[in-house]
Amino acid sequence: MSLRFPSEHWGVILGGSSGFGLATAQRLAELGMNLCIVHRDRRALLHAVEPEFAKIRALGVQLLSFNRDALDAGVRDEILGALRDALGAEGRVRMLLHSIAFGHLKLLAPERPPERRGASDLAAKLGIDPARLHAVANELFRAGADELAGLADPPDYAKGSFLDEEDLARTIHAMGTSLVGWAQALLARGLFASDARVFGLTSEGNTIAWKGYAAVGAAKCALESVARSLAVELAPCGVRTNVIQAGVTDTPALRAIPGSEHLKAQARLRNPFGRLTTPRDVANVIALLCSDEAAWINGEVIRVDGGEHVAGSGS
Repeated sequence: MSLRFPSEHWGVILGGSSGFGLATAQRLAELGMNLCIVHRDRRALLHAVEPEFAKIRALGVQLLSFNRDALDAGVRDEILGALRDALGAEGRVRMLLHSIAFGHLKLLAPERPPERRGASDLAAKLGIDPARLHAVANELFRAGADELAGLADPPDYAKGSFLDEEDLARTIHAMGTSLVGWAQALLARGLFASDARVFGLTSEGNTIAWKGYAAVGAAKCALESVARSLAVELAPCGVRTNVIQAGVTDTPALRAIPGSEHLKAQARLRNPFGRLTTPRDVANVIALLCSDEAAWINGEVIRVDGGEHVAGSGS
């Protein structure tokens, strides 16, 4: 299959300046899709973002970029007004990707870590200083020895601030239910193509409890729920909605999670291919799902992880 999008096709990416959003923008631009990217970055970080956008424009596609708050309904209306002007008479939105990574990563209660005796017991058996063994384990773990995660320092969770109801509600809206507002607004303005795609992004945290991930995990479950409803209710309008469940991927969003180095180590040990998922892996699948041949895929959670989810605990 040779995939190339016609010049009237556009993609809208919410959270497109890094990670999955940027990788998807790059891949779709390579295939000829014009882009509208909404991102939220501090001015100090724009020096890293603008060169990436310049590379996309160099591929010969149109790119609108807005460093604005995608969660503000008024801002959304302004952006869609500008997009409508750029689309002209023939242009339509083929794809909407929700890749917003704004959420609270806090524990629910003070942590009571279990006693960890492995390092001290091993040091005693070997007749060496436990502090020295611990220091060496930390050094080697930081250098990439994933097998030593259990002997290295455990994740350090914030101890003075815990998740409250406002944190939870804001995270669920930002990373979950805000997808609905964007899909509704595009539909109401007649901007979707006759065969359009809507994507959300989830993670294994939708069913597994990672410490500090409660709010984001709830948001992912909410996202999957509203995506199922969009899949059913927008189908008569030609819109297909699916959710991508990526494997553990080294993105800015992952690095913000407490204990992310341990998550990455566990994923590499567990994955049949011995590596993490990359943003490009996910972007490639999204591009495939935007093809005409993928039109009958709707309402699914599609795992893109190299088999990580079926591999058990690793070896």
